[in-house]
Amino acid sequence: MTSQAAPAPGPREGDTGTPDRQGLVMEGVCLQHGDGTETVQALDNVDLTVRPGELAAIVGPSGAGKSSLLAVAGGLARPDRGTVTVAGIDITAAGARARARLRREHIGFVFQSGNLIPALTALDQLRLPLRFRPRRARSGRDPMALLEDVGMADRAGRHPHRLSGGERQRVGIARALVNEPSVLLVDEPTAALDRARSHEIVRLLAREAGQHGVAAVMVTHDHDVLEHCDTVYEMVDGRLTALT
Repeated sequence: MTSQAAPAPGPREGDTGTPDRQGLVMEGVCLQHGDGTETVQALDNVDLTVRPGELAAIVGPSGAGKSSLLAVAGGLARPDRGTVTVAGIDITAAGARARARLRREHIGFVFQSGNLIPALTALDQLRLPLRFRPRRARSGRDPMALLEDVGMADRAGRHPHRLSGGERQRVGIARALVNEPSVLLVDEPTAALDRARSHEIVRLLAREAGQHGVAAVMVTHDHDVLEHCDTVYEMVDGRLTALT
């Protein structure tokens, strides 16, 4: 069964997305995993389009294939069949080195716990990725200005152990955005947060995606925050279906 992607939303107020940043397109993507003597269909003919400025949420039970979808969308795993296009580039046709370069230039990742480096301050978490960007890549956003955008300017000099869970997640989001990615992949950003902080984080993701033309995909079990998303999909047994 082929899932049908929902129509793209209209631009948010303040959306600065540009047509050349074409977001994320997955077409007919299939992926199998070996499980002992059995084969598991992690992704079953998945179609997904997320345009610049859009925040798409994917819900579903554990083991449904959500993490596999993020891995394939981020060029961390190669599908058995189908194509994945990021910013107009077919990453399924690229070799390992080219995929690594594309991740640096076009894809941002946000992990459950922020995944910050303990020895670095909040500001240095953002400065570090800029040191490794290719010369031809976009110049990147100003780290201090970006921390201010996510409400963390007054915590710029603090290390992760001196930040709350919500603050660490805000820094993680800022770090993922500092290289001006075309696509943002977000894995369970509210898993360790209370209800109020969860809404703050997802509102922040939606705002940043809309204002900077980023195609954002968020995997979540938290149905309370779906009101902030443009589109919602459900994944069951590797199959993706548009709900809104």
